[in-house]
Amino acid sequence: MIVLEARNVKKSYGTGEARVEALRGADLQVRSGEFVAIMGRSGSGKSTLLCMLGGIEPPTEGQVLLEGTDLATLNDDERTLIRRQRIGFVFQMFNLLPILTAVENVSLPLELDGVPSAEAKGRAMEMLELVGMSARREHVPGAMSGGEQQRVAIARSLVIRPTILLADEPTGNLDTTNGQQITTLLRRLVDEAGQTLVMVTHDPLVADHADRVIRLSDGLVVDGKEPTATEAADNSARKRS
Repeated sequence: MIVLEARNVKKSYGTGEARVEALRGADLQVRSGEFVAIMGRSGSGKSTLLCMLGGIEPPTEGQVLLEGTDLATLNDDERTLIRRQRIGFVFQMFNLLPILTAVENVSLPLELDGVPSAEAKGRAMEMLELVGMSARREHVPGAMSGGEQQRVAIARSLVIRPTILLADEPTGNLDTTNGQQITTLLRRLVDEAGQTLVMVTHDPLVADHADRVIRLSDGLVVDGKEPTATEAADNSARKRS
């Protein structure tokens, strides 16, 4: 089943001679339970595309369909609600609140959405357990390593039980060892929890864990065809081995 689709997505900034076309007609489809990596040189449009897919900004032209809902037709408040309830985000910078503990950081999105505190904390603990951070639940970000903070950030993105998880260079601020651990964790979330994941990365070793790599150049998708059913099964088996 196709969960997320971009149809002829274009995004431009500025006017006249200052106009910049960040995306010039990108198309892609993401299926449920698929791990897709987006790669390209700096300025190719990959982070802009992720912003469009996540409803952070609307495209200048085209459609972005999340389970059939066209994000391009929604107003700011409607897109905010979609992001809060159906899309998980993981960024290069962990964006944890420094005065809150791990469990408080993870439960915060639920509490802001009106979930009772006890229920929110319970679901937060489940997610911290899932990412191997339950023993650090009472630690503030400053008392954790970069890899641990990113695990907490991933738990926070998962606590809303998102339809899709979008990650923008999630290993870019980590050393090699922690980066490998985070990549392995993301792969496990796809394989064991059925999480759908789209990740922007510049690192081919990270992208190698994906089921499919989409390559951008000058605002266009230049490579990244959908695999056949047999290829998809072979890819999943290879990533698990």
